[in-house]
This record gives sequence, structure tokens and C-alpha cells, in this order.
Amino acid sequence: MTDAPAATSPTPLAPGRDRYFDGLRALALIRVVAYHAFGWAWAGLVFPSMGVMFGLAGTLMAKSLERPALQVVRGRFRRLLPPFWFWGAFVVVAMLVHGWMPDRRIVYWIVPLGDPPGNAWGAQAWEILWYLRTYLWFVLLSPLLLRVFRLAPVPALVASLAPVLVLNFAWAGPDDRVGTALWDLATYLFCWMLGFAHRDGVLQRLKPAPVAVLSLAAMAYGGWYAFSRRAGYGTYDLDENPLAQAFWSAGFVMLLMWAKEYFRIDLAGLTRLRRTDRLVTVFNARAVTIYLWHEIALVLAVPLIDRCWDVPAFEAYLPLESQWFLFAVGWLLIVVFVLACGWVEDVAARKKPRLLP
Repeated sequence: MTDAPAATSPTPLAPGRDRYFDGLRALALIRVVAYHAFGWAWAGLVFPSMGVMFGLAGTLMAKSLERPALQVVRGRFRRLLPPFWFWGAFVVVAMLVHGWMPDRRIVYWIVPLGDPPGNAWGAQAWEILWYLRTYLWFVLLSPLLLRVFRLAPVPALVASLAPVLVLNFAWAGPDDRVGTALWDLATYLFCWMLGFAHRDGVLQRLKPAPVAVLSLAAMAYGGWYAFSRRAGYGTYDLDENPLAQAFWSAGFVMLLMWAKEYFRIDLAGLTRLRRTDRLVTVFNARAVTIYLWHEIALVLAVPLIDRCWDVPAFEAYLPLESQWFLFAVGWLLIVVFVLACGWVEDVAARKKPRLLP
């Protein structure tokens, strides 16, 4: 990046920024794009991105709730909805052009507390909105969840795995939008509450042995359940198996957050690697833009590469058949979307719009 300061001293972090968490969020976004480009079933086992993102969001939410709850909830909605509306306007218009007939559920394109409707043509774009819907519900529930957590931190943390067990073994919930939302909330509730535990210093007080045993046990159960139910789900991909996802993410994210406190990891030295530090900054400041637009970028990469076959030099020298080439072109288009659309995040945060933060 060319926007690095000229001074020789490391760039100071903005107040309250934690480069360890910033780095995890950037890595999570990269993994999400890679998963959607390659479809690797093992990707969630190596790094459960969504569990990590919900854990980080829970930490930030607990910090924010030191202010009045209504103010915090309203602020979270204000920062998320304008980028969603901007992105959604393009998706909705495109689906209308391709024959979509909306109904009263179109209200979910205004506030996505339920899955916004759409047609099969636009499914690859709008299917990622489950994350925004789940995030907004966690934001709404956080004042109550944080109060319950602070009454009995460890029991509340352990009990947060109960809903996914109930849904999996006792009651599957309604077969509609409500049921889908319940499954997603139950799957990532522990990770969100784990963010509370990190913020309140609960993890810092835990001894290494019980943390290691419980985390590895949760991961072992999640991994075992994923592979033992492989025939039923057709894959061991955690994204297709909520119970396996919940337990694997619980153990994985607990180790990440506990290790940060126990070993005092902050990655402050990242500021000395200016280009890497700059990249992490951009990923965090444009996280919503990257998440919303990355699927469209990957979709557009396909016809763009198809056109390259018409150019003899490209056909001869470019690896047009390689999935890695698709991945690279997808990232080039993501950069275009960040430059063209990322300013909406600045407006939503009531900051001066900039091409790059």
C-alpha cells in the first residue's frame, strides 16, 4: 500500500484496537472467501471463521455495553444497515430484472432479522445473509445475555451449549425462517458468550489444564460428530452440521481467546510491518463490504475469465482453468468493490468517506 506514513517509528494503534483480534478477523475473512472459491470441506476444521467472528463480536459488544444498551444497539444497527441497503439495492434490482416476484417478506431487505427472500438466480449472493441476521439478533439479545452471564459466568458459558444439543436431539424447531434463525443462534451462542468471558476477564482466571482439557474435548466431540455423521450429511464439512460446528468452534475459539490472555499476545509488533499492518487495517475497516460483496466478486470472475479465452495470449500464458486463478481474479474484484463501495461503511460510522481507511 502507498498510504504508509513517512515516519520511521511504528504507526500508533487507534485507542482500543487489538492487533491480535484484528489479525484474526482479517484471517477469518480470507478463509471465508477461500471456502466459497474452493469449497474445501476441511477449511472449517483448520480455522472456523464464523465462530471466530462471533467470538470477536461478542467481546466488542460486551465492551460497548458499558454505555447505555439502547444507544449501543442503535449504533450497531446504524453501522450495519447502510452497507447492507447499498449492496441489497443492486441485488434486488438484478433479481427483479431476472424475473423475481417479491412479496410482503421483502421487509427483510430493510431489516434482515429474517432471511431476505430472493430467487434462485441470486441465491449465491443472498445466501450469505444468515450471518448478518444472526449477528443482529445477538446484538438485540446481548443486554439480556450479558446480564445473565454476569450473574454466573462459568455456568452460563457451559449452558450456552445446551440449545444446540436440544435442537439436535430433542426438538428440531419449526421448519421455517424462525427455525433456521434458532439453529444459527444456538450454533454460535457459546462463541458469542465466550466474547463476554474474555472481556470480563473470566478466561484470564482459568488455569491452563482445565482450559486445554475442555477445549480439546469439545473439539474432539465436534470432529467425531462431523465424521461419524458424514454419510447422513454427505460431507464432514462443519457448515453442514450445526452440532459439530458448535462444539468444534467452541473449543477452537476458547483456545484462541484464552491463549491471548495467558500468553499476553497482542501482536503490537505488527505495526512494524507496515504493508501487513496496513492490509489488516483495511480488512477490519471494510469487513462488512468484503463479506457482502465477495460472493458477487467470485460470480463475476467466472464470465470475466471466460472472456479471456477469446484472447490467444491469455489462453496461452494464463492458467485460466485453475481455481487458484479464479480465486485471484475474485480478490481483484473484491478490491474494486472495496474502493467503489467501502465508503458506505464510513458514512454509516459517521466518518469522512475515504477510498481506503
